[in-house]
Parts: sequence; structure tokens; C-alpha cells
Amino acid sequence: MPATLPPLTRAADERVNWVSSIPFFLVHVACLAVIFTGFSLTALILLPVMFLSRSFFVTAAYHRYFSHKSYRLNRFWQFVFAFQAEASAQKGVLWWAANHRHHHRYSDTEADLHSPRKGFWWSHVGWILSNKYNQTDLAAIKDFAQYPELRWLDRHEGMPPWIYGIAALLIGGWSGLVVGFVWSTVLLWHSTFLVNSAAHVFGRRRYETNDTSRNSMLIALVTGGEGWHNNHHHYQASARQGFFWWEVDMTYYVLKVMSWVGIVKDLKQPPTRILFPGTGPEEELIAA
Repeated sequence: MPATLPPLTRAADERVNWVSSIPFFLVHVACLAVIFTGFSLTALILLPVMFLSRSFFVTAAYHRYFSHKSYRLNRFWQFVFAFQAEASAQKGVLWWAANHRHHHRYSDTEADLHSPRKGFWWSHVGWILSNKYNQTDLAAIKDFAQYPELRWLDRHEGMPPWIYGIAALLIGGWSGLVVGFVWSTVLLWHSTFLVNSAAHVFGRRRYETNDTSRNSMLIALVTGGEGWHNNHHHYQASARQGFFWWEVDMTYYVLKVMSWVGIVKDLKQPPTRILFPGTGPEEELIAA
């Protein structure tokens, strides 16, 4: 498939609900409250800590574990990873993973939830603000929906970010809440969204995939390794998305350290025939 494809027209029900999206935009406006709170040293420490820690769990948990099962966790750590990922305020763990599996199944076709072919804004954030994709498709995530604690967490997806927000307030006062929590949340939203939008528009394509996925060092640095998106679409089963040593993948490095102490197990790697197509038969991709 060519790297660029003609635009698609969104379906009639694929539109932003501006009324229900008001809280999303108010969080952005809340960033301006720094005018009144100012910056404190504690808040400036909380900002990168809350961004980087939650960013790791978005990529490691939501994406590489729950969406693609690229490594194993026991049930305790599975819940911990899910809780920490939901602290990003990116909706429920089952909702996130089910929609991501749908994206891979229909990537850059009319059925794709957030292809840039339907508009860059739509792929970046518009689809999330649409009523069409509010519900969790449990049929698409049966393997994890079997766990009642994950179903409960998915239904109460607002609880983890509230806990983080209250913690930021208690640790750093109003400045800690605004700069440490709100700013880091907005930054985390848009860095995550870049993978759906910019990583299908800007960058290079190492592999010929049936979509417009691209590799971008810049996006990889911002997202902990998610910018190696063409690699990922080529072989979704890998826990390592920076296939080669020069492709920085911080999420994988942390997972590797966790494997040394037994938290994560069976980190999947791309075999040689995947890294260098033509050297052997392709394995079936794990997209579910």
C-alpha cells in the first residue's frame, strides 16, 4: 500500500459532541490557572514525574500489554498497571485496548476509528470526543474482560486520575495541582494522540505495511518509544518497538529492567525474518 492515500469522508455519526466535550476543553483552560497559583519548586518536580510515570503506563500497559499482549504479568501486577494507566485520564483500560485492536484490524480504511485520512484533527482527538465510540466493546477484549477487577476499573475510569489530582494538591498545593497534575495530563494527552495522528503522516517507512504508519525519532522521544510506529505496524507482537539499537525505546528499557526482578515475563522480540523481510516465513501478527 502507498505511504499516502486519498482522504476519506467521515460517517454521519462520526462527529464531535461539543456539549459532552466541555470537560475536556475545560481541563485545557485550567492550565491558565497558573496565573494565580504561580510555579513552585515542588510543582516543577511533579510535572515531569507525573508526566513520565503515567506516560510509561500508557505505552507499557494500555498499548503493549492490554492491546497486544507483548509480555506477561501476573494478576496483581496486571491490576496495578491498569490502574496506573487509567491515571492518565484516557478512559478505561478495556475501552482503550479494545479500540486500539480495532484500529489495527482496520488501519487507515473506512472502518478505522481514527485514521488521518478522515482528517488530522479527527485522528488526533476528534474521535475521542464523538459519542460513537463512548462504549467499551467487550467482545473485542474478551481475554481481559474476563477479570472482574478490570471490568470494575473500566467502569470507574475516573477514579485513578482523581486520586492523582488530589495527591498533587496535597503534595504541592494549588500550584502542584495545576502545574504538576493538570499540565502533565494535557501534555500526556497530546503526546499520546500524536501516535494516532502525526505518526501516520510524518516520518519514514522502513516496511511496506497495509497502512500509512511511519517511524519518527521525535515522536519516539516524546512518547517513550511509540514513535517507531511503522515498526510496530509491521510486527505488533513485539514488546520492543525500537527494533534496532539506535531506535530509542525507553518503555522497552524499563520493561527489561522489570523483567530482571520478575515483574514482567516473556518480553517478545521481533525475530530476524521480521527485522529483515525475505529471510524466512512471516509469523502471524498478534493484533487480535
